[in-house]
Amino acid sequence: MTTISSDTDRNSAAPQSITATGLATEASARHTSPASWALIPIVTASGFAGLGYEIVWTRQLSLALGTEMMAVLGSVAGFFAGLALGAFALDGLIRRTRSPARVYAALETVIGLWGVVAVWLLPAAGRTLAPLLGTEPAPVLLWATSFALPTLALLPATIAMGGTLAVLERITREWRGASRVSAGVYGANTAGAVAGTLASTFLLIPALGFSGTLLALACINLLCALGALALGRTMRSTKPDVENLPRTIDSPRLTLTLFATGFLGIAFEMLVVRLAAQVLEDTVFTFAGLLAAYLLGTAAGGLIWQRMPSRARESGEGWLLGGTALACLATAFLVPAIPDMAEFAREAGIIGELAVAMALFLVPSAAMGALFGQLAQRVRDQRGSLGWAVGVNGAGAALAPLVTAQILIPGFGAWTALLPVALAYLLLVPVRRTALVWSAAPLLAALVLWLRPTPLLTRVPAGGSLLAMREGPMATASVVDDVSGTRYLEINGHFRMGGTSSARSDYRQATLPLLLHPAPKRALFLGIGTGATVIGAAHMPDVSVHGVELSREVVELLPYFANPAANDRMPPITVADARRYVVADQASYDVIVADLFHPALDGSGALYTTEHFAAVKRRLAPGGIFCQWLPLYQLDLPSLRAIIRSFLAIYPNGSAWLNHYSVRTPMLALIGPVDASDLDLNALAARLRAPTTRAVVQPLGFEAPIDLLGQYVGGPHALAAFAGEGPRNTDDYPFVTFDARRNVVALTAPPWSLLLSVIRTMQPDPAELLTQPDALSERLPAYWRARDRFLEAGAALPGDPRGKALIEAASPGLLEALRASPEFDPAYVPLMGMAKSLLGSDRAAAQQLLQAIAAAAPARREASELLAREFGR
Repeated sequence: MTTISSDTDRNSAAPQSITATGLATEASARHTSPASWALIPIVTASGFAGLGYEIVWTRQLSLALGTEMMAVLGSVAGFFAGLALGAFALDGLIRRTRSPARVYAALETVIGLWGVVAVWLLPAAGRTLAPLLGTEPAPVLLWATSFALPTLALLPATIAMGGTLAVLERITREWRGASRVSAGVYGANTAGAVAGTLASTFLLIPALGFSGTLLALACINLLCALGALALGRTMRSTKPDVENLPRTIDSPRLTLTLFATGFLGIAFEMLVVRLAAQVLEDTVFTFAGLLAAYLLGTAAGGLIWQRMPSRARESGEGWLLGGTALACLATAFLVPAIPDMAEFAREAGIIGELAVAMALFLVPSAAMGALFGQLAQRVRDQRGSLGWAVGVNGAGAALAPLVTAQILIPGFGAWTALLPVALAYLLLVPVRRTALVWSAAPLLAALVLWLRPTPLLTRVPAGGSLLAMREGPMATASVVDDVSGTRYLEINGHFRMGGTSSARSDYRQATLPLLLHPAPKRALFLGIGTGATVIGAAHMPDVSVHGVELSREVVELLPYFANPAANDRMPPITVADARRYVVADQASYDVIVADLFHPALDGSGALYTTEHFAAVKRRLAPGGIFCQWLPLYQLDLPSLRAIIRSFLAIYPNGSAWLNHYSVRTPMLALIGPVDASDLDLNALAARLRAPTTRAVVQPLGFEAPIDLLGQYVGGPHALAAFAGEGPRNTDDYPFVTFDARRNVVALTAPPWSLLLSVIRTMQPDPAELLTQPDALSERLPAYWRARDRFLEAGAALPGDPRGKALIEAASPGLLEALRASPEFDPAYVPLMGMAKSLLGSDRAAAQQLLQAIAAAAPARREASELLAREFGR
């Protein structure tokens, strides 16, 4: 198997694979060995396995090396370098051998065996390299290391992959008795790669995990090898006719064209995937669909070109190049319509995303497939094998990701960069009079596109505005202002990562874990969003704060969320992959806080694995705690349970806490102590009374210990009972990543659905929280009942009531919560506010409400005093 193609992975946002092996038939062949038809399923299966390997290996490399752009680019270039090296190194052997079937069987065996070795080799190599690189390696060092790892670790397999297209072409040609089969061989095997892409992503990895999938693919390789050997016995050995063929290509233009088209094809794919990620769901299945569409187009192009009349194939290079340029520009014309197409895709689910991918990729990639088939056939006619074609084309493809990510996207922007990429095909058109004919339409189309404004894929609400945008190779970060003046940070046009309206919630996200530690000195924050969380942590006295953020574009936009009046200083921020940073770091921290990571977003699931949780634990100082925030409004129940099971496997004394009592954006914190330690209530009360701490936490609602402990949802027993039996989320079995479809569906459910499931199922036990019973432990159960009733009432509110309608709808539930625990301020304070607002419009209703408040909380005097002052009683 061999492949030449690419895709961009979003948790990582970079090319995933390059494929070019195939089997097809020469339609005009009249004399065909019956056994040759049996070759079709063998080589199709080989293409299937090839794409499966590339998907698994790319994801394993991202876990090992991190998802910074330079790491991703280095690993992709290293993988392609192995393919190109194999194509060059094995070309002579394949041309001279008397038994190509045996050579093919040997190559498939090497691939399968090394696929099994890679199950443990890549993760082990990554764990070794990360500490050697350090937390902030120079970009060149990170790229070079990421290039070296896949190049060396996968070299036996990639070299073997690089030779399979040439040997398959020779087997097909000799068994079918046809001389021109290159395009068909390429196209048919790539069709198998389409099936491999979809089956690996949708079936094999979710069911078997990475190691199980690699073992299954290795079995396919071995079956292909055995099948080829069995079929080889039906054909007598022949001496290849290579003595009179040149060892080099007689046309430098042909070599240049092969290199350039490999580069341009992958560059185009990267740009389109980058644009599509801004509006599609950006899950692992999104990118599988885009890759499948790209491969399907190249397969169709190769097969169609194989069936073209000989005259068209011999004279078609010029119009193929011009047609490819025009097809690429047609996709550029479609880009402004992608948001509308994405709306359709959301309604139709995976099928809808596949349809969008087909619209963007099918025509241009079909032209690319036909073009490669034509060029490969010319090389085969001159040298007697395809190895040179695969090697040169693969070398160009290996260079494309680096140039696209570091030059084209930063220099032009993803959409505008499509224009020079498309027009570059015209530079390869042979200089003839007909060149003007093939170039006219693409040049006119490019001129029209150049004069049009760059399409805006970030959704701006009605009455709002786009304040700033940073387009990088991994993500597009935007600052959007809505009609109310609230600013939001959005990633890739539709993932909201916080804003000015959530600053108080962000501060609480930082403060809660810091208060649960008796005396924090050093805190590390993984993911920073708008920066409010790390700033909130920096407000705490005597705490040194450091942040880690993957996207440089996000860091550049932080000033838009700064509060000039507060004169806050941003703590130091390192731009790095959180997983790699934690493994590479040698420091220890009292508190480590992981931000809300959207579980459906491709790559985020890796931040919820047992391996990552264990790496974080190694960075905790004695007595330290780890806090993992979970967005309940973006999760489904199976993913939540898998994350909790994974968390408890590393932090057996873990507990769950709420951030606030909002039913619109409910958040759950998993608190994992590095060792079993009791919560010291006296020390906590003293910290809350300390003037420097009080000034920070009182505005956030943390005045007394019960305000903090009221957020407690459950300890290890309650968490274990809630999670139940089932799979953990691990590096090898990434349950959360491949549960993305259900997490996307969860976004359409009421945001409080999972929150209600949690509070109805978990039963907090004061004995798990407070080992020494006291008066507070006796009051807490009532407080928790009040909290739960408060949340139930908020979820039951019909629509979005305002004014008196809100009071009438909300006050009964708030009064019930207050009766459960009169000291539950989140109910008492809004009830008093409602009563005061009614004094000016409906005094009778105000009096009735105040009486109900006083009866529910007789020990609290504010309602009684207001009644006496306003109504004389």
